[in-house]
Amino acid sequence: MTKPHYHFMGVGGIGVSALARLLAARGYQVTGCDEHPSELTEQLRAEGIPVHAGHDAAHVRGVDVLVASEAVPKDHPELTAAHAQGVEVQPRMRLLGELLAGGPSVGVIGTHGKTTTTSMIAVTLAGAGLDPAAFVGGIVPEFGSNARVGAGPFVAEVDESDPKFQELACGTAVFTNAEDDHIGGAGTAQATYWESVEAQHAAFARFVRQAERVLACADWVDAEGRSLDALLVGAREVLTYGTGADCTYRAVDVRPDANGTSFTVERRGEVLGSARVRLPGTHNVLNGLAALAVADLHGADFPAAAAALAAFTGPGRRWQHIGELNGALVIDDYAHNATKVAAAIEAAHQTGRRVRVVFQPHRYLRTQQSWPRLAQSLMGADEVLLLDIAAASEPPIEGIHATLISDRMREEGHAGVRYSPDRAQVVQYLRETAAPGDVIVTMGAGDVWRLSRELAGVAVGA
Repeated sequence: MTKPHYHFMGVGGIGVSALARLLAARGYQVTGCDEHPSELTEQLRAEGIPVHAGHDAAHVRGVDVLVASEAVPKDHPELTAAHAQGVEVQPRMRLLGELLAGGPSVGVIGTHGKTTTTSMIAVTLAGAGLDPAAFVGGIVPEFGSNARVGAGPFVAEVDESDPKFQELACGTAVFTNAEDDHIGGAGTAQATYWESVEAQHAAFARFVRQAERVLACADWVDAEGRSLDALLVGAREVLTYGTGADCTYRAVDVRPDANGTSFTVERRGEVLGSARVRLPGTHNVLNGLAALAVADLHGADFPAAAAALAAFTGPGRRWQHIGELNGALVIDDYAHNATKVAAAIEAAHQTGRRVRVVFQPHRYLRTQQSWPRLAQSLMGADEVLLLDIAAASEPPIEGIHATLISDRMREEGHAGVRYSPDRAQVVQYLRETAAPGDVIVTMGAGDVWRLSRELAGVAVGA
């Protein structure tokens, strides 16, 4: 029997491309289209997945299933053509849900840490001799891809920016945190924003209740001191991970150094063994602990899982070592909200070097909501060069500008911040001033990563 033909809209996106790869590996006929050709779309073509440039109603001719995210307008020509031709239109989250329901599975949720944690879980399971399948929102060096084909368990990053994530069920829900990201306010028209924190948190709680068990971070608390406890009510089985004495899985004897952190893992007071993460920062100890807990829950050999974790250098754009400039380390990181920025700066200080940050704010609405917190989170850096806001297809909002952040930081006494919209000047300045005692971190969810490659003399595609 011939398997269905799936066509993916926006196949150049990091999540959609992973789904396309997983289905193609399972023998389905897969095609895609994207308005913006990229290195990723070229990789898909090289792997045998035809990718059309742009969007056209003709793309759905002969297709059985059209996969689109909730962000695609309902009157889009390809969607309209699909409905007219009787082609099944499937939201990408429903497709992910089918993959999660196909056998033992792990779904990683939370407003940050998902990509790193999902990558760590997949890598530790594979290193311990299991054969995980994986769906990741970043490129995992060990796999050379954002997807891994395997017999299972299936490990997936579940993105809360798509409201349909709450309809999914999985075997183990790994719950990292629940902050107020992707909140647009009442009447928000964009599909990737929630109207309120309460609505987003209710969706987290629903996802947790539908899982067979949840592994929740006990260390996380928000700015008001609230933990994940209220969102775990009604869960079938609750396990926890963290540094507290009551955690099911606990990291003790935590020993940070310039190149990472070593620690010991306990399960209900029993020592499982020693572990290490090569990514700096307390948050990465917790991410690694979650990965080792999942490996233990799936019967993996702990020493083998820990060895795989210790060798893991991180997914793309998550504390990614790009190279050097005049002896300075050049790092690229996806951090774009206040908590992620503060964690990345904490990690940078762990290197023992002077911390120099090139930060690109992301989205006008997000900047409008959080610029005071972004300013506060950046105060920990020794120097901050602030680029213009990455619009991400959003229209400008009057009065919202990157200088809100730099002006607030100067008001708070930071002497090393400046608004630097000219990228060529940023590169020239850093080339002239970088020194062996520095770590230069390009930071943000936009295209600031290109600067890190330019500074380190690395090709953009590397």
